[in-house]
Amino acid sequence: MDPLDRLKALKLPFAELLGIEFTSADKDRVVAELTVRADLCTSPSVMHGGAIMAFADTLGAAGTILNLPPGAGTTTLESKTNFIAGAPLGNRLTGAALPVHRGRRTQVWTTRITTQEGRLVAIVTQTQMVLEART
Repeated sequence: MDPLDRLKALKLPFAELLGIEFTSADKDRVVAELTVRADLCTSPSVMHGGAIMAFADTLGAAGTILNLPPGAGTTTLESKTNFIAGAPLGNRLTGAALPVHRGRRTQVWTTRITTQEGRLVAIVTQTQMVLEART
């Protein structure tokens, strides 16, 4: 199955709640978009930092999933976010996750989140643990 179709077929309830839409994916890059809605904002009408982090976490996990051996799973071990600028209400954000390290036990992904105008909102680096397949 095509990697983008594979991600779209996954049942990811929290990603659906956030409104994340995967737009391209392969083992080396995952891209998705998200519209900043009022229910994802803090005052004064900018996206909440936790929602930004959750967006990036979803992309890094998705990239890891595309690189897992059959039957394996993943969970986030660590995440670090640098907030650069606010994401105003109504903006369409793009997140692009790229691998930094893809090992047997861990993977590290960096996600850049930008506004529709190309302004950098945040850079998130996360470590995903590879969970062995259960037999």
